[in-house]
Amino acid sequence: MKDSKITLEEIVEINDKALLADGFDDAIDGMCIQFGQLPIVAYDYNKCLQILMDRDGMNYREAVDYFDFNVVGAYMGPNSPVFIRR
Repeated sequence: MKDSKITLEEIVEINDKALLADGFDDAIDGMCIQFGQLPIVAYDYNKCLQILMDRDGMNYREAVDYFDFNVVGAYMGPNSPVFIRR
């Protein structure tokens, strides 16, 4: 069994309608599978915050506020990604 991260090419092959969160490719953790639905992209929530802090110079609170409102809150239907907090 392959033990590496899923690639964007594999995601498109599995569900070409899966939506991505722009700018957060490095935080992709895998895909979520639910009965009766196409698999959707799963992101590591904390890695997304770290990207905002490193790339955009936000502090933790700014990153949380921005990410929750602009990314998590940008639900675009059943192919929207999910964000996993560990």
